[in-house]
Amino acid sequence: MIRICFVCLGNICRSPTAEGVMRRLLSEEGLANAVSVESAGTAAYHVGERPDPRSRAAAARRGVRVDGKARQFKARDFERFDYVVAMDRSNLGRLEELAPSAQAQAKLSLLRDHDPGSPPGSEVPDPYYGGERGFDEVLDICEAGCRGLLAHLRASHGL
Repeated sequence: MIRICFVCLGNICRSPTAEGVMRRLLSEEGLANAVSVESAGTAAYHVGERPDPRSRAAAARRGVRVDGKARQFKARDFERFDYVVAMDRSNLGRLEELAPSAQAQAKLSLLRDHDPGSPPGSEVPDPYYGGERGFDEVLDICEAGCRGLLAHLRASHGL
């Protein structure tokens, strides 16, 4: 089983959206039993809370289920995951600092770096303080990034 964790700041908007999108893609491709997907935040602001209602609503309109409860990513999580995928450079930096080894750091990437249509280092914008449109934009970005990540998994793991 390949294990992926998507990570943003609070784990209520971007990372649970990426988790939901990836789960749907894996299900559509018949790979749900080959890849496990979770999400977390680098901060503990929202631990135990459900994803933002705007994220859930935007995802539901597209048939994507965004659920779960926010949790904070911990250094020990590097042992559990094969891929730790950050939504932006700030959270990537926090994860790099948290990584206990070079091997753990090698598991890190930015989601948009998996999207061949995005310039290197591109970020998933945080929709939290914006309007409804931002949540739809995050869904579009997550879908493109997750499709690219899935292509990488297929090529690297023979899925």
